Amino acid sequence: MAKLAAKVYGDALFDLAVEENRCDQFLEEIHAVEKALADNPDVETLICHPGISSEEKQEFIEKCFRGSVSDDMTGFLLILVKKGRFPERESIFAYFISKVKEYKKIGVAQVASPFPLSREQKDKIEKRLLETTDYEKIEASYREDTSLIGGLVIRIGDRVVDTSVKSRLEDLKTQLMGIALDA
Repeated sequence: MAKLAAKVYGDALFDLAVEENRCDQFLEEIHAVEKALADNPDVETLICHPGISSEEKQEFIEKCFRGSVSDDMTGFLLILVKKGRFPERESIFAYFISKVKEYKKIGVAQVASPFPLSREQKDKIEKRLLETTDYEKIEASYREDTSLIGGLVIRIGDRVVDTSVKSRLEDLKTQLMGIALDA
């Protein structure tokens, strides 16, 4: 159900952002809202508290965000409060951000390697990803996974390219097990 809410509310915010050519503005405002809430964790506790009326929560949202973010973003936060969806705000915003990145042809890649990669190696990976996808820009995050032994595992959205020695060894093991069982 939470995924559905993220999609419904995220799509509504995205449609407004595209219609009014305000994707970048909304991204900045989302980051500002998230930072304000992270800096003041009691605010989220208050807004999500079941003992506080929806009207009081809405007044609080108005006082906190009116003038700091656009009227549209404040209105969006008010709708989330009215509909009881404020606790799902992070997933809604994450969905919106991913939609904007797709719209702007920005690929988000997670790259795992068994050792730290140099800047030159990272540049080569990003260049190759740009050549083999429809993206115009790549935002890559890198992490070490020593269990890979060698090679890389690259994930962009629901696509995975796994050239790791670990997966090759597992494939070989599966093939060998099949041969042993047939004998």
